[in-house]
Amino acid sequence: MARELTFNQCAERSIIKTYRKDIWRKFTKAVSEYNLIKDGDKIAVCISGGKDSFLLAKCMQELQIHSKYHFDLKFIVMDPGYSDKNIEIVKKNAELLGVPIKVYDSNIFASLKNMDTTSPCYLCARKRRGSLYAKAEELGCNKIALGHHFDDAIETIMLNILYAGEYKAMMPKLKSKNFKNMELIRPLYYIKEEDIISWARYNNLNFLDCACNVTKKSLGKRLEIKNLIKDLRKINKNVDINILNSSKNINIDAVLGYKSKNLKYNFLDDYEERNIFDE
Repeated sequence: MARELTFNQCAERSIIKTYRKDIWRKFTKAVSEYNLIKDGDKIAVCISGGKDSFLLAKCMQELQIHSKYHFDLKFIVMDPGYSDKNIEIVKKNAELLGVPIKVYDSNIFASLKNMDTTSPCYLCARKRRGSLYAKAEELGCNKIALGHHFDDAIETIMLNILYAGEYKAMMPKLKSKNFKNMELIRPLYYIKEEDIISWARYNNLNFLDCACNVTKKSLGKRLEIKNLIKDLRKINKNVDINILNSSKNINIDAVLGYKSKNLKYNFLDDYEERNIFDE
């Protein structure tokens, strides 16, 4: 007689089996391609309570079992000022999925309410990041893992092009500027949001959406970009992967200028020497 699986085991199995192509393979591809994890790492997996961060937690647990690398995991939940109801949802999902979370308070929402700013989401993200780095450092970790996915990556590229007038990608890993020997990694980099939603529905899971009480779910420009990409996909089904690939295939000989480590370059600086011809 077959042994009946627990809810957690079913969710884990679905990642490896049902969503092997769309989630597990893309997860391991990003980890391998960008060298996100090494032997001896101690990684703080940052859980916001949403679908992305909980999938990240489960993938990291599975990787810990199946990987050739030996690394430790800590699962941290920063409470920026969630309602009691939302915190209970986070704790319930963590229990269902077998994720041993550590919750701590930061009161970031309260601090933002008193600030006169037109970019609360940007400030909130910066404050959250700093708080997560500090907590991870306190726990002896050398990396934090965030749940940003494929759609976040391509939306960021388009946001920077259309609203900031610069070409700037969301990187799969970055060194921390303010916390020595700390690094940020994004293992869900190749996983599409629609597949994360599908995984959550398949397992009858209900996660926090946007629990922010400052912006009241107003996604602003990012929602505009999300809808723009959705419309463009109707014309060209490969538009999303092409946006990401554009960040890998920049032709330096065909740009008017670029910046690197606070230095600016203009194509006229060495135009005569480079001999770039019209083809």
